[in-house]
Amino acid sequence: MNAKDCEYGVADNSYRAAGALLGITQLVDEFYRNMDAFSESKKIRDMHPGDLSESRQKLAYFLSGWLGGPKRYAEHYGSIKIPLAHKHLSIGVEESKAWLFCMKKTIDKQPYEEPFKIYLIAQLRVPAESIRMVSGT
Repeated sequence: MNAKDCEYGVADNSYRAAGALLGITQLVDEFYRNMDAFSESKKIRDMHPGDLSESRQKLAYFLSGWLGGPKRYAEHYGSIKIPLAHKHLSIGVEESKAWLFCMKKTIDKQPYEEPFKIYLIAQLRVPAESIRMVSGT
């Protein structure tokens, strides 16, 4: 990547830094493996269905567009406002931290450049906090 390409959050730079849909799918798969593996995430894992197939696809498609790539979520499921989509769940500080913990462990294992890892976890804190705020717990 040249210097312009390293401007994460611009055009599709973040999407490409994440490895496009294949890389995002690997990220999502590892994320859900981590949710099953870590006791810290049991409560948030229990908020998901037993079969994670649709959850995996929805998260991968959402991240595709959120990272500046194709808007796959909207193409398949319609528009979404992430905080409102989670409003029915009881998400407090503990749950938000658990979600970010799993995501950080996941990002650490990805073959991303270190600056992108730092950028990505910082960006993911924004929707995590928005979801917590809307949940009202």
